Amino acid sequence: MHSRDTLPVVVGGTNYYIESLLWKVLVDTGQETRAPGDGGDGALDRKLELEKLGVEELHKRLAEVDPKMAAMLHPNDKRKITRSLQIHEMTGVSHTRWLQEQRGQEGGDGLGGPLRYSDPCIFWLHADMEALDKRLDARVDEMLSAGLIEELRDFHVRFNQQKVQDDSQDYQRGIFQSIGFKEFHEFLTAPESSTQQERDALKAKGIEALKIATRRYARKQNKWVRNRFLKRPGDNVPLVFGLEVTDVSRWEETVLNPALQILDSLSKGEEPAIQPIRVQGEEQRNKRSRNTCDLCDKIIIGDLEWTAHLKSKKHHHHVRKKRKTDSGCEVSSSAVDSVSEDSSAAVAPGSTETSQESSPETVTTHKEVPVTF
Repeated sequence: MHSRDTLPVVVGGTNYYIESLLWKVLVDTGQETRAPGDGGDGALDRKLELEKLGVEELHKRLAEVDPKMAAMLHPNDKRKITRSLQIHEMTGVSHTRWLQEQRGQEGGDGLGGPLRYSDPCIFWLHADMEALDKRLDARVDEMLSAGLIEELRDFHVRFNQQKVQDDSQDYQRGIFQSIGFKEFHEFLTAPESSTQQERDALKAKGIEALKIATRRYARKQNKWVRNRFLKRPGDNVPLVFGLEVTDVSRWEETVLNPALQILDSLSKGEEPAIQPIRVQGEEQRNKRSRNTCDLCDKIIIGDLEWTAHLKSKKHHHHVRKKRKTDSGCEVSSSAVDSVSEDSSAAVAPGSTETSQESSPETVTTHKEVPVTF
């Protein structure tokens, strides 16, 4: 298109694909673009073979051939673990090494390789979340009016019913992980003996789950733009212009005309009247370190996720429970050792004394394995 002096405009909500189009972030093994019959289906077959193994075994195998990647991925993230193993098997090179070489290219950064094209720009269409939530709910209602339930029933009978009966269904693979299907699992698999009232309740539950998942996905998309576009490290980042779409009746005024003006200025080498979005100050990089919370019996990947966990209600519940247990032990121990003049003698060897002023971190085992590429 560039050779024909045509300006490509890519429109879509799947930011993952837009990122892979703009930056060199994909791992090209050279074996995944062959046509079926030319050996290109071997990679898919091997992926399916690996996915039949338990996630614990897969993670163990990855730790043997690529310990850095194994430390960076959550032990239950079967899809990513399988992908890293597949890359090593297909190329003989670890996934970590691939990423190191990719990010080490001129113009590369901590998230991937350099830009594929010079001087691209991004238009981020954003709206007030309350208005967006109402719009998303209305879209779900329109889908239902257009026959969504009937379509789901037909798909379930043709492609899913047997899997459920065989207990081989996996809603984390392929089209089954799409929003709009797994939310209606209970409704679609309801026993024939179910009353109409029970079916209606399951249907309503599925509709609400679909609306919640859709709203959650919209927030995830906004987070992706902020973290992967606006906060991307280095200078190899396109300009990002924010366009307001809260009131779609003003589309030409708030979206179309500003976008055309920006493109016209950039094509002439001029500075647009509308300024791009700029992140003030140095933003925190979310290092994918491995953290273990013994209190909650959880493994958490990422510094930001770890910080959020330490502030969560569930974690604080376990902290309070631990303090009560420790306090009881101290009282019991103090009664036995009351002859001691030193109050510290009340703490049993090997235990941790926790005061009321202690932060959650002091009673949580934090095992961190830094991963740097």
